Amino acid sequence: MSTFEETVGGIVNELLTDHESEKVGENIKIFNHPDKEIIIDIIFSLRKIIFPGYFRNRDIKVYTMKSNLSMLLEDVIFKLTKQITIVLDNDDEDNSDILDRARQISLEFVKRLRTIREYILTDVHAAFDGDPAAYSEDEIIYSYPGLFAILVNRIAHELFLLNVPIIPRMMTEYAHSVTGIDIHPGATIGKYFFIDHGTGIVIGETTVIGNNVKMYQGVTLGALSTRGGQALRSKKRHPTIEDNVTIYSGASILGGDTIIGKDAVIGGNAFITRSIKEGAKVSVKNQELRYNYDAAHPVERMEIEDDDTAWFYMI
Repeated sequence: MSTFEETVGGIVNELLTDHESEKVGENIKIFNHPDKEIIIDIIFSLRKIIFPGYFRNRDIKVYTMKSNLSMLLEDVIFKLTKQITIVLDNDDEDNSDILDRARQISLEFVKRLRTIREYILTDVHAAFDGDPAAYSEDEIIYSYPGLFAILVNRIAHELFLLNVPIIPRMMTEYAHSVTGIDIHPGATIGKYFFIDHGTGIVIGETTVIGNNVKMYQGVTLGALSTRGGQALRSKKRHPTIEDNVTIYSGASILGGDTIIGKDAVIGGNAFITRSIKEGAKVSVKNQELRYNYDAAHPVERMEIEDDDTAWFYMI
């Protein structure tokens, strides 16, 4: 009978043989990969920079706004440059050239922080104006998962536009894991975007969203089909949502040619694969409720009247 050590050694040898023979395992990177914990730390440092009055850097004993922002910004540039250097690493380019390129990308990114902040502040205003359950903008900034998911997406989107691989998706997937809201970093989102509740929302890579769009939980902005696999890369697969659109819970809007016109309202659980004109109100027809009672009471069936749209706005 083989010893425990021999058994483990045999399994290790088999796994290594598999790695050597499979294409996926040709480049085994044990240490040379982006660090998830550092990426998450960068997200929260950037949140402190974007909302400096809300999230204090407790590492600074003598606190001023300027010292706080200076230290945070330097820390973000240093960490982001290192992580970008890792994901840009290749055998055909000198290490010093990669480092210089990563540093330039990091500096270009931090120059865009004012724009990111400008956009996310409009999102805060949209959440407060659009949610009667919100008692203050402070409450939204500290606690709303929709705002956090949007914030991370706006950060990741700028890195995506700078052609940084892997890191933008790591950021948005972290937000997905903690909020249940899945927004691809490639999605283009305008100002005053409000996600209410949010759990189960999916927004695909080539989605374009205009200004003043409001969206509830369970909404999918997706592709009609992904059977083409990598052949579909860079093609418009996801819908365009124009300004002032409201999309209620459970709606699915699919397809790269699908355009939801300005001021449209999409009712709960609608399934849409073609364009909707401006100002349209789309709802599912013939909603029906059935009530079953015990044997002592008759079975009752109720149909919603044609002019009863209370169900339409379910959130």
